[in-house]
Amino acid sequence: MTVILAFLALVALVAGLWLSQQRLASKPWLETGIAPLAGHGPGRAPGFIFIAVFLAVVGGLFAMLGSAFVMQIEETPWELVPLPGRVWLNTALLLLASLFLQFVVISAQAGTTRWLRASLVAASVATVAFLAGQVQVWIALTASGYRLEGTPAASFFYLITGLHGLHVLGGIIALTAVCLRHAGAGDVKALLPGIRACALYWHALLAFWLMLFALLQGWGNAFLALCRAVVN
Repeated sequence: MTVILAFLALVALVAGLWLSQQRLASKPWLETGIAPLAGHGPGRAPGFIFIAVFLAVVGGLFAMLGSAFVMQIEETPWELVPLPGRVWLNTALLLLASLFLQFVVISAQAGTTRWLRASLVAASVATVAFLAGQVQVWIALTASGYRLEGTPAASFFYLITGLHGLHVLGGIIALTAVCLRHAGAGDVKALLPGIRACALYWHALLAFWLMLFALLQGWGNAFLALCRAVVN
């Protein structure tokens, strides 16, 4: 429950910050001058808003799974799945993918292709390498006896990481569609709305993974135990 409440508080904070930038108190019928061009005003494109809402729903799903993971451990203590060292490399790859996509956004905003294509390729390669690394982790754990139908900890691990992997795969498909749609566009800035939404998606997937990684390592339980000790 604590995990869900913390996530809902974070969503409320982000929503409040976003709404504060949308000129809700403005009176456009009293304004004069030329209206700003689409994509250059303070508001966001509908696709960007859709991704933000979708990520809020996905984040709620992962928050509920994380809360169930913590409560199950407290009620019926079990031994956490020993994560292979490859998980650290996978985390670094997803971090690099998120950074490279942000470089693509910066290049698109500047209207230059100098680093855009290289950053886009690097982000794609890092993301595919992350998924391949996750598959290797699953294979290694299965070979070590931690099967899907085995201990509750193993079942939770495969469920959580599998759902996250599916969302990463969906992001790759969306990124490919955005790139193919604007492959022949002469203006680099035409790529900006789609690539900005993809970057937001990658940043959120990275944040979700870091929280899940902390739970699977047992750090989340230690943090909650510390918070209870401080409160009590």
